[in-house]
Amino acid sequence: MARNQRERILAAVADATSEAGYGSTSVEDVIARAGVSRRTFYDLFDNKLDAFLAAYDEVVRRLLKGVREADADQTDFAARVTAGLGAFLDSLSASPAFARMCIVEVLAAGPEAVRRRNDAMAAFRSIIEEEADRLLDRKPHSPVAVEMLVGGIYETVYSRIADGRTTDLGDLLPELVYAAVLPHLGEDAAVAARRSVLESAAIGRSSHVTS
Repeated sequence: MARNQRERILAAVADATSEAGYGSTSVEDVIARAGVSRRTFYDLFDNKLDAFLAAYDEVVRRLLKGVREADADQTDFAARVTAGLGAFLDSLSASPAFARMCIVEVLAAGPEAVRRRNDAMAAFRSIIEEEADRLLDRKPHSPVAVEMLVGGIYETVYSRIADGRTTDLGDLLPELVYAAVLPHLGEDAAVAARRSVLESAAIGRSSHVTS
């Protein structure tokens, strides 16, 4: 029962903050959306920020898990990057409220939320670096290059979500794959990886039309 109530509150936090913004969302807004009592809310969370951080942590946990598990047995770096980025974009596209909360509203929720956002970005950087170490004969050219890559992905995704174009995130995959492969394998491999994503998407659309 308590777990179900907690999940409803976390979903309500995402819905409320994505619609009204973190600053304009109140505990009463969350309670009304979750269909729980005020006492139940305060039995589980100290305040609005506590609930927001719990919702944020849960979304990040799921995103990281999805990226790590996406074709984890792949031995080709470009294919592994494609799978991980695809899982990341698909997860955000499937949950617009959580996506806006996690990518956009986190920046309005104060220093602790921003710290957790920075930790999340560091975790995503670590995944790329670990995969490069695992699948390539050489390490990344520079940790700064990976940091720039993750920061660029975040900003690109942020702009789409902030503009209400969450469902368009999947269209970013070819270029994000290109950007991720380029510093590790060079221009030719990056172009080939982007082409592979575009061809797979075309096949998928064709199959959808003919089915």
